[in-house]
Amino acid sequence: MNADNQARVINVGILGCGVVGGALVELIHERREAIAAAAGVELRVTQVGVRSASKERPGVPNDLLTTDTKALVTADDVDVVVEVIGGIEPAQELIRSAMAGGKPVVTANKELLANYGAELSAAADEAGVDLLFEAAVAGAIPIVRPLRESLLGEDVTRIMGIVNGTTNYILTKMSEEGATYEAALAEAQRLGYAEADPTADVGGFDAGAKAAIMASIAFGARVVAGDVYHEGISEITKADIDYANELGYEIKLLAIAEVIEGEQREIGVRVHPAMVPCTHPLASVRDSFNAVFVEGRSAGELMFYGRGAGGRPTASAVLGDLVDAAANLAAGTHRSVPVGAPCRIRPIDDIESAYYLNADVDDSPGVLAQVASVFGAHGLSIRSMNQEGGDGDGAGSARIALVTHQARERDLQAALHDLRELDSVTGIGSVLRVIES
Repeated sequence: MNADNQARVINVGILGCGVVGGALVELIHERREAIAAAAGVELRVTQVGVRSASKERPGVPNDLLTTDTKALVTADDVDVVVEVIGGIEPAQELIRSAMAGGKPVVTANKELLANYGAELSAAADEAGVDLLFEAAVAGAIPIVRPLRESLLGEDVTRIMGIVNGTTNYILTKMSEEGATYEAALAEAQRLGYAEADPTADVGGFDAGAKAAIMASIAFGARVVAGDVYHEGISEITKADIDYANELGYEIKLLAIAEVIEGEQREIGVRVHPAMVPCTHPLASVRDSFNAVFVEGRSAGELMFYGRGAGGRPTASAVLGDLVDAAANLAAGTHRSVPVGAPCRIRPIDDIESAYYLNADVDDSPGVLAQVASVFGAHGLSIRSMNQEGGDGDGAGSARIALVTHQARERDLQAALHDLRELDSVTGIGSVLRVIES
């Protein structure tokens, strides 16, 4: 507080008034007095940028609405800008304009940060203002600040997380209720967890953007969305779920970022479905909840868990950043955001993992030996293999399922190619990576 014991008023301009923007306006109103008492700043929303001012927005006074977003970010009655419109443009242009004018920016825009985060961080530092983005990764879960501050002295080696609530909801329904992928997706859309076009979620692109942001912060590297390998969940079947459960695993869509030491330090960043041991903390993350598992050489294993999406949970994370930005502005300071150095991204072909796969084969003697021989020829060791169906008389078909020990992706793909060439193999089903620890 200042000398006369009055909180300094900080005027806030908000770009976007959708689910998150509207919830943020309400939270600022609800928490204004508590924030003023704790942080010495009184947040006051002065403008809210929207596409159409005629649309009714409960909880947001009409006199705050404006369609002139370019004027909002340079207005005299706006001290801090919050961007929750999403997408690359016009968000990037508006954020740059605000920072160039000396205004701190808080954003939840994962797509923008995953592609232009380094450039925007450099622009913020040059302008001497904050660029804060806690809500861009995992909704209400605090992960950006811990990685950037609390774990700054930690040698983080791997981050592994469930960072998309839509896909986790779908996989939970398939595992616990026996729903098909199509039925679970339709239910997610009905509840508002999934968009009409769910590609960004179910294809792994949303999680990939978040993985790029986390890798950049944790490893001090310049990682962009295009560096992230993606696989989605649309090919996961109920049979895959059931077999994983029989083996003691849950299938989750994981975002993984890890440091790989060698002659040259590399970073592996990928998003794909994986079989997670039921004993692992991530296996118990259900429905639309998110969790991020962080591993460090000194701190060991840490997990951050909570709601990863939704209007008020996400707005809560935005508000936390907004309070920081306002307090820093009032104190005449800002938080410098290091711009990561270029790094080598390890190609997916060189990533090592254990694998699960199933295949349809002829029900005849010697087939299992043929399959094992193919894997052995490519240096893959089979940890377990079993056959379902058939009685060995050569008259029908059977299905084999196997799990390998750690193997390189390139070798696994070569083995799959050769399996498809066998006359006794009539089809390759699902191929999933297996998390062993």
